[in-house]
Amino acid sequence: MLNVTDYIVVGIYFVLVFIIAFYSGSKKSENGEAADYFLGGRNLGWFVIGASLFASNIGSEHLVGLAGQGAAGELVAGQFELLAALILILLGWIFVPFYLRSGVFTMPEFLEKRYNGWARTYLSYVSIVAYVLTKISVTIFAGAIVFTALLGINFWTGAIVIVVATGIYTVFGGFKAVVYTDLMQMFVLVGGSIVLTVFGLRELGGVEELVAHTTPEHWSLWRPASDTSYPWTGIMFGAPILGVWYWCTDQFIVQRVLAAKDIDTARKGALFGGYMKLLPIFIFMLPGVIAYAIAQKNPEVLTFVVDGETQYDAALPLMVKTVLPAGLRGLVVAGLLAALMSSLSSVFNSCSTLITFDIYKKYRPEASDKELVNAGRISTVVLVALGIGWIPLMQAIQGGLFQQLQSIQAYISPPIAAAFLLGIFFKKINAAGAKWALLSGAALGIGRLSLEVAGGEYTGFIGWLVHMNFLHYALLLFAICSIILIGVSLLRPDAESYDDETLVWSTANAVPMSSTTKALTFLLVLCVVTLWVVL
Repeated sequence: MLNVTDYIVVGIYFVLVFIIAFYSGSKKSENGEAADYFLGGRNLGWFVIGASLFASNIGSEHLVGLAGQGAAGELVAGQFELLAALILILLGWIFVPFYLRSGVFTMPEFLEKRYNGWARTYLSYVSIVAYVLTKISVTIFAGAIVFTALLGINFWTGAIVIVVATGIYTVFGGFKAVVYTDLMQMFVLVGGSIVLTVFGLRELGGVEELVAHTTPEHWSLWRPASDTSYPWTGIMFGAPILGVWYWCTDQFIVQRVLAAKDIDTARKGALFGGYMKLLPIFIFMLPGVIAYAIAQKNPEVLTFVVDGETQYDAALPLMVKTVLPAGLRGLVVAGLLAALMSSLSSVFNSCSTLITFDIYKKYRPEASDKELVNAGRISTVVLVALGIGWIPLMQAIQGGLFQQLQSIQAYISPPIAAAFLLGIFFKKINAAGAKWALLSGAALGIGRLSLEVAGGEYTGFIGWLVHMNFLHYALLLFAICSIILIGVSLLRPDAESYDDETLVWSTANAVPMSSTTKALTFLLVLCVVTLWVVL
């Protein structure tokens, strides 16, 4: 499929990644070696932060999945992208001041300051296990598929090449290398997607042909409450809970704002990330819609039917093969690799940060900055090995069980979101409440997942719980955990709790927003509401 020109473009991309990674990783700040390696010296600007938030979030499986959903008439899945824009406002407005004033390196470390050491340990191990089982493995797996499908390279060769290449610059360059390569990869991602969209419309014959050969579902962001996949009630009330966990409390994302030089910069970076999250509907999902229209108009040019089965997830590679000339195909493939490498480098660095500060430093509190950096590098190497070692198991369980494995995070996230969100707003919430809420939430989440994996016919109350839409279940789980969190805290007011008043919101410690930030916030909300009304 690719010719020499395409391979040259891909090769140039790899060279640029390594040049940027090693140059940025070599720059030192005055904040110490550990701050340099794990948080980029705590002096990053808003543009780099926002670009990294966007690029690290968009993985290869994300690109392929969004295009497939666009082709399948599931534009409603784009709601998660729009909600992310709003939740990034919460990250900047509410969470950023507490995180930056606390001076923490990790999210579990913040929980320890707010609650106790048990909460820190719980979140550390849950996050690390979830990263290895889900984020690292699925990203490596998706990357290997990209190599096989578009570059014609053996699966294992593709997996090892992408993991080793990403691991090298992550190990030696640290977080600064991660975020500055993210910055470059953002432009490659967006540029490649725009090129694919433009050439797809040209192949189809313009916007009028696009509208003529698509269905109303291809242009609607809303589904009825009875919809089994994306009910509007789940989207509006359940999805934000998962979003708060992912965008506001997950180390993978929050590490970017922790690296900001000040609170205002972090807020602007979060807002810039929010504006970037308006794009996926137009540049990632729209190519899938265009592919569907081409298949309807000219099935001999493009078809989703393979061996009698319709495969909408093939929308992106089919578009690349069908509409792009040589050279530009290489650009889009580079975009897929950019999505893959930015996500992988981010999770490597974030997970090694958790291992270093929440496990290693806890047992060696006297460790020097140099020792911590070495521990982080060794952790990254181990994570690379674990990721590769996990692939054979993934191949064995791919399909239904693999998809269910990915839902682990959806089921454990509501209690974590409750512990962070309510902990910031209510000072009477204490360590006892947090412990019981986290344990109860984990038990209820894993309980439902276990019943799903086991299969079988469930009736009555158990059947209602198992068959409930997962977004509705997230809302129910959040409500239960919040009740437990508040109830146990009030019943045990003498339990261990925080001793820092700056960790809980009050009018006295609120950080005012600049007029520019307020204006940008208003405009971002207006953009989301406009898309909700129009679509």
